[in-house]
Amino acid sequence: MRALTWQGVEDVRVETVPDPVIQEPTDAIVRVTSTAICGSDLHLYKVLGAYLDKGDVLGHEFMGIVEEVGGQTGDLQVGDRVVVPFTICCGTCWMCSRGFFAQCETTQNREQGKGASLFGYTELYGQVPGGQAELVRVPQAQFGPVKLPERGADERYLYLSDILPTAWQGVKWAEVPEGGTLAVLGLGPVGQLAVRSARHLGLRVIGVDLVPERLALAEQWGAEVIDLRDGLDDAADVGTAVRDLTDGRGADGVLDAVGMEAHGNPVSEKMINAVGKLPGLVSKPMIEHLGIDRLAALHASIESVRRAGTVSLSGVYGGAVDPMPLLDMFDKGMSLRMGQCHVKQWTPELLELVSQDEDVLGLESLATHRVPLEDAPAMYETFQKKQDGCLKVVLKP
Repeated sequence: MRALTWQGVEDVRVETVPDPVIQEPTDAIVRVTSTAICGSDLHLYKVLGAYLDKGDVLGHEFMGIVEEVGGQTGDLQVGDRVVVPFTICCGTCWMCSRGFFAQCETTQNREQGKGASLFGYTELYGQVPGGQAELVRVPQAQFGPVKLPERGADERYLYLSDILPTAWQGVKWAEVPEGGTLAVLGLGPVGQLAVRSARHLGLRVIGVDLVPERLALAEQWGAEVIDLRDGLDDAADVGTAVRDLTDGRGADGVLDAVGMEAHGNPVSEKMINAVGKLPGLVSKPMIEHLGIDRLAALHASIESVRRAGTVSLSGVYGGAVDPMPLLDMFDKGMSLRMGQCHVKQWTPELLELVSQDEDVLGLESLATHRVPLEDAPAMYETFQKKQDGCLKVVLKP
């Protein structure tokens, strides 16, 4: 089969690799009909290369048709149309039974000190081959895959794999009271869906970014926007701009949809890039014990939230020694919520929402680029560099 493989820092290629096979009775094989490039994939493209091996198949947002099932996959059948959550979980362990699916104890990576395994996401999370491919082996298929209606465009359901529940969880975890204000920092795909989700839930939304087309799109969906290019040079400036829109108080909740590669700290950027290009044996311990993130978005979130408010992190962070303004955080009495998305916790309500006749969240129009899988390498570069108005890429194997 053809699949998108990692070959080195900023070097991904579509190659012919062996077809996946059933390895466990709870496995299924899914033929991919649509897959997408996620912002989290860009971390693998550059920063987290130390945890990848040449030939690793990337991608964790995909859907398709079940082609083969093992002997213990419940009611999943060949021919079912499914979307597959990026977190691989059993549904029955102590964590899953309490809804903490991203911490599944059956697929947990204990030797790495990490949570549940993820599709296409490094040795830290199981090194499970991903979904930017023609075929995918799906472990824990008795629970993970979500059956879909036969009708409806793929993009109505594709984002149930990751970015929609991630955005929805981020909004929920921000704990904004009814009629309150949510600030969304970063208006990429997750940020855009967070804006739409929050507006659907009746919240006032302030969107913060520096890319003109992303600001314009969020504004179309009802957000008031703050353009970082308007002389907002640091976290304090962003906090002031948010307070100016909220009676001097700050947002009730702030969602950081940016993560570790935020703009705003060129020194950190150079250090991170240098470490990412070192051999794995050298770079891994540096990342694990001395690693830092570009924290502009996180610090701006802390500045922007009101006292006794909540900052919700949907963006991925991976640093070990990130400096945090604990005095300000403590003095504000703020709360901080974070972590991988517990996708299946949100699946029932989101599947019902997206299955309505009306595309209420504009899912079918979110993607700006739809290309064959063979064009994936070029689209990684385009997406990373924010060229050609690229917001979301859907690949067709």
